[in-house]
Amino acid sequence: MSDAGISAGNWRLDWPVSGGERVGCAQLKTAPEDFRVSEVLEAFPVPTTSLDALSVSGEGEHLCLYLEKTGDNTEFVSGELAALAGCRPFDVGFCGLKDRHAVTRQWFSLYRPGMMDDDMALIEQVSERWPVKSARRSARKLRRGDHQGNQFLIRLRQVSAEREFVDRALERLKTQGAPNYFGPQRFGFAGGNLDKAIRIDPSTLNRRGGKGGRRGRGRSGGGRDDRKNVLYFSAARSWLFNEVLASRVVDGSWCALLPGEPGEITTGPLWGDGGTCASGEVAQRERGIVDQAPMLASLFRATRMKPERRPLVSMPKGLNWLWLNSDVLELEFFLEPGQYATTVLGDIFELEDMSLGKHK
Repeated sequence: MSDAGISAGNWRLDWPVSGGERVGCAQLKTAPEDFRVSEVLEAFPVPTTSLDALSVSGEGEHLCLYLEKTGDNTEFVSGELAALAGCRPFDVGFCGLKDRHAVTRQWFSLYRPGMMDDDMALIEQVSERWPVKSARRSARKLRRGDHQGNQFLIRLRQVSAEREFVDRALERLKTQGAPNYFGPQRFGFAGGNLDKAIRIDPSTLNRRGGKGGRRGRGRSGGGRDDRKNVLYFSAARSWLFNEVLASRVVDGSWCALLPGEPGEITTGPLWGDGGTCASGEVAQRERGIVDQAPMLASLFRATRMKPERRPLVSMPKGLNWLWLNSDVLELEFFLEPGQYATTVLGDIFELEDMSLGKHK
């Protein structure tokens, strides 16, 4: 990698896989029902009930609803719930963003103090748009990362690979995991978010302080330009992490602790002011890779973002699979927050996302 190799429109967006090469191709998200995601929030067990038998348990100022949605992204649903509940968009909380072209179940919290008597009436309104699977009251708003993870049930179609090779690769995935790359969607089409990142005025990331130069998380939120800059800044940070991880996949050290690695698992840098919190051999490697991307590295020297770490391994728990026929494969597994099913499956298959054309 050289600075010339990361000029606008020329970013690497496909990184090495753990097996050296992918075993074959497969189609993903041919229909929403082929990609099912259920959010797991340990504090909120989900009973199996019909709307007629649904009751609101718990106490607190926030009404939490477990919804099933298809064809709608999380932020759209959040805005619609705010309108239905008569609250500000800021007063709707959720744990993470979920796929649009999928059948997803996730929790939303609505700030409704002193309105417990109207809960069921609101639930009936919401259920006209999205099935409500569970409801409860909580003392606190749901925030990003509050969930334990997501349970996936995914059906791949047009699998063009020998079953023996696929089964062997899945057995390896079950015991070893996959490189925990950020997915290419984070970087925009052809790396467009990275192109914008290198054009950011770093001083704009420090307005009114806050972690990573974010504006304070007041109820009014930051301006549109500030939010866009944070998006581009995050893309730059994620791309540098992927580059570091790629170097360790190539030499086989992504699952092995190296001298200077902080903690008890292999991790890579989420770059910040001061660079990395690793030391020794790991720090030297990470700084050497980031130094090859000076246009991105310069962003972090002008902000107060603290260096952080992210696991190098994404481990799908409870991985099981079933061949429905010769070219249709169904997989079930659980991933912790910040890990992506498409990244895990992309370590084995060249995936064709059939939903992309539908979104245009």
